[in-house]
Amino acid sequence: MNTQLVDSLVQIIESLSPEERIFLQERLSSKPIQVTVGVCGGQPRIRNTRIPVWTLVAFRQQGADDEELLRNYPALNTDDLTAAWIYYEQHREQLDRAVTRYTEDNDD
Repeated sequence: MNTQLVDSLVQIIESLSPEERIFLQERLSSKPIQVTVGVCGGQPRIRNTRIPVWTLVAFRQQGADDEELLRNYPALNTDDLTAAWIYYEQHREQLDRAVTRYTEDNDD
């Protein structure tokens, strides 16, 4: 971990005005799908969770509706699922490969 970078970021964030902090928070929260190396195998996931988009897609392909997914994943909300479905439409090939790869691994 680059602690010097983190320390610098903390200083910058602490120097922000209240309006700038609100703007920063809005910008950070406007990315509902995250891809982070080392988290969920680098697979696209719902923001601030370890729920990969491919997992939601796989359950949906097996017949789960949004209501069932929200019951099974209480940390998610309808906006999260909408973001997942939009992301899937934009990255269908990549996510279909992930569904195939990870569900085949579990079939053994």
